[in-house]
Amino acid sequence: MRAYLGLFVWMLCLWAGSVQAGETFRFRVYLKDKGESGYTLDKPREFLSSEAIARRTRQGIALSPTDLPIAQAYLDTLSAHGGRPILTSKWFATVVVSTPDSIQGERLARLSIVDSVKWIWKGEEGADASPRTESQEKLAPKEKPTRSSYGYAEKQIQMLNGIKLHKAGYRGAGMRIAVIDEGFRHADRMSVFDSLRVLGTRNVVSPDESVFQDGDHGTKVLSCLAANAPGWIIGTAPDASYWLIKSEDSRSEYPIEEDYWTAAVEFADSVGVDVISSSLGYFSFDAKELNYSQAQLDGKSALISRAARMAASKGILLFSSAGNEGNGTWKKITFPADAPDIISVGAITHKKRKSAFSSVGFTADQRVKPDVVALGSGCCVIDPRGDIHYGNGTSFAAPILAGLGTCLWQALPELTNQEIIRLIQRSASKAKRPDTELGYGIPNMYKAYKQGRKYVAKRR
Repeated sequence: MRAYLGLFVWMLCLWAGSVQAGETFRFRVYLKDKGESGYTLDKPREFLSSEAIARRTRQGIALSPTDLPIAQAYLDTLSAHGGRPILTSKWFATVVVSTPDSIQGERLARLSIVDSVKWIWKGEEGADASPRTESQEKLAPKEKPTRSSYGYAEKQIQMLNGIKLHKAGYRGAGMRIAVIDEGFRHADRMSVFDSLRVLGTRNVVSPDESVFQDGDHGTKVLSCLAANAPGWIIGTAPDASYWLIKSEDSRSEYPIEEDYWTAAVEFADSVGVDVISSSLGYFSFDAKELNYSQAQLDGKSALISRAARMAASKGILLFSSAGNEGNGTWKKITFPADAPDIISVGAITHKKRKSAFSSVGFTADQRVKPDVVALGSGCCVIDPRGDIHYGNGTSFAAPILAGLGTCLWQALPELTNQEIIRLIQRSASKAKRPDTELGYGIPNMYKAYKQGRKYVAKRR
């Protein structure tokens, strides 16, 4: 962690003479420890929901010091020294602070409770955050319904043999999914979401704003999972319950996105979700000196990848889009798709070939990534007007599979998140010969279900 201080000092040279009036700076402060918060592991209900505790208990996962919050006294100390805390990570003992002073980070680095400091954002706070006034009329697809109950989304579910899993009685009921994305504009007004079970929402980027206000990427992603409009579109887990969490700030691209995402995942863990579907990925930033290198695709270099792995260690089944860099100079998967113990999802066409844009593996330490693939070219989604739209991206492949992964776990609740991952991998078309483009290939989710039932029966 000390290496970050060197980067911070070097950045001060760049800032000298370049700071603009009204700019704010944000720093990630790495604490030496979390201090005495007053919480203890023998009273987990004071900082975790009963559902979060139950998820750990089912999988034999013990509580750990990483579950304990950061001491308020530490936050007060940072605030007293000019760094206003805006985000915390109890898992990694970090605090994101905001300050108008570009050299405040250097001062904070001298505090006895601080290990190191990294600059992660600059800009104008509150920019483009004015509320919008819009009609609240109901939005419904203009297209004619099809004869199929699954409507225009039938092929993307059938490709994974998910319809048979649904017919077996598993559509996600009783399962809790967090969708972490850019925003869910108009999702609260759409007829395709009339039966949507929303447990709650969280805007990590702008806590005072609704997740339904800005950003429609999450709306499209959510429709792959939760839409329930027979004849038009049915998602892969229409009976599940959902937390909708906004972590992406589309106004700029800085490493603070990793902190937003980490905060979103920690929150999702605390409220007891079973599954996370995330269609966000990072590797380059507006300040190019902060960019990652491909050598760091090892699952432990990027904060966001470490957070993904930590979520998995808490018993969460996490699906991440592999990235859309196949046509670019980067080409590889993006962070956090390099994390172990999660499912990273690439994209294929209707002809079951890799989508040209889909990012490839392997990781820097030669692990198979992407893990598997799903339809990512010409996916049926719902646009912010409430209409049927065909989109491209691993952003849609990930939730299509995540919903069916949720249904699989609903059917096999005795299994751990890692056992579900192995079932999905082993059911896939290239399970015996994974490659850099498709990973283990196209999952057969009904096959995974049948294999899982046999596995569970043998254990009893």
